[in-house]
Amino acid sequence: MTSDLDHLRRAIHVSRDARDHGNHPFGAVLVDRHGTIVLEAENTVTTGHDVTGHAETNLVRLAWQQVPHDELPSCTLVTSCEPCAMCAGAIYWSSIGRVVYGLSETGLYALTGDHADNPTLAHSCRLVFADGSRAIEVSGPHLEDEAAEPHRGFWL
Repeated sequence: MTSDLDHLRRAIHVSRDARDHGNHPFGAVLVDRHGTIVLEAENTVTTGHDVTGHAETNLVRLAWQQVPHDELPSCTLVTSCEPCAMCAGAIYWSSIGRVVYGLSETGLYALTGDHADNPTLAHSCRLVFADGSRAIEVSGPHLEDEAAEPHRGFWL
């Protein structure tokens, strides 16, 4: 079975694709209970003219359209950066059971600063999930240097 780190490297690759497509460098993949990537999504905020077009929210929308809802609790959302508060809420309501992420929210802020295109909320996804009535397993940060690479030089 492919490891979380291999899946995370795929999400980081998707984040580079997002940047190459004119969007913010964020990417996410959905992994089923067998360890197979079943969906991928990149950030589309710029090209989609939608501030909610984060990679994770795009992936949740796809998952709700394409994956049987009773399978989502056994799925893992793997994302290049820690989910923001909005994305954490979407993940929670989707019933996806696990999250793995690369770059932490604080690590991202260290790269972006107060950039107008990334008004960071300093609120860990773990805090959002902790306020819910069901548990979501969270693993991260991992591979922060690799996950930060697509962001280098972007937020100037």
